[in-house]
Amino acid sequence: MISRKYLYLIALAREKHFGRAALACHISPSTLSAAIRDIELELGVAVVNRGRTFGGLTREGQCVVEHAIRLASTAEGLRQELRSLREELTGHLTLGVIPTALTVVASLTTAFAMQHPHVSLEVRSLGTAEILKRMQQFDLDAGIMYVESGYQQQLFTVPLWQENHVFLCPVESELAQRDSITWYEATHTALCLLTPDMQNRKMIDAIFSQLGYRAEPSLETNSIISILAHVSAGGWSAILPQNVLELIGVPAGVKVLPLIEPSFSSQTGLVVAGREPWSPLLTALIKIAQALNEQH
Repeated sequence: MISRKYLYLIALAREKHFGRAALACHISPSTLSAAIRDIELELGVAVVNRGRTFGGLTREGQCVVEHAIRLASTAEGLRQELRSLREELTGHLTLGVIPTALTVVASLTTAFAMQHPHVSLEVRSLGTAEILKRMQQFDLDAGIMYVESGYQQQLFTVPLWQENHVFLCPVESELAQRDSITWYEATHTALCLLTPDMQNRKMIDAIFSQLGYRAEPSLETNSIISILAHVSAGGWSAILPQNVLELIGVPAGVKVLPLIEPSFSSQTGLVVAGREPWSPLLTALIKIAQALNEQH
């Protein structure tokens, strides 16, 4: 379906280093170099800028890689289709998941694994922009992110979870005696929030902006675990989706308060590229996501 040397070129474009690409392909660097030279002789163009180290792809090389990635994806889809005709789905699915959905995604992956035990799953923690980019590059099969972002990119979207935000504070703080807290009051606390490049933080900032407020966190991180640890340690409060806590529980030393005025929720779901037909693995994943959506 696609010559192995083009798979080596895809690996080189991804790793941007001859040694790492060779290691990823389980071959020697000399074998990789010979494969690249073979491609250049076959096509009559230079695909790699050569020097002492990898100097990047030429314009022609980038074009070759883009076509090779599409061919590799088509070949994998055919292999999956043939395997599905033998009754059992097998293969590998890679999901890009925004950090705030890393816990709730387990309900989707668990349901999928129970129905298709011979398929291996890989879950990567990535931001929305990176998920969209890697899906376009065929490096991800699907993404879990805010459905609004999927609609904006004209992707096929299956809503899965309704997400309500809550306020987390140390149990020894005065706020822990409260039954709830307003968004305005939250701005007057030492906040630990996700970094501004993350979609959840952008949504939080948008809520504050609509109310005429501004959040000025004293600590920012791109890790949910780091946020929970800092609140638990007693120095900060935080705003997070309640779904984050449903499977892992509330950390020791942390009190959770409903956020009011206004009440706000958002939807997280499965997104896949709109190009049909989908592979058998993606089709199976979509069906399970749709079943979960009906249950919710």
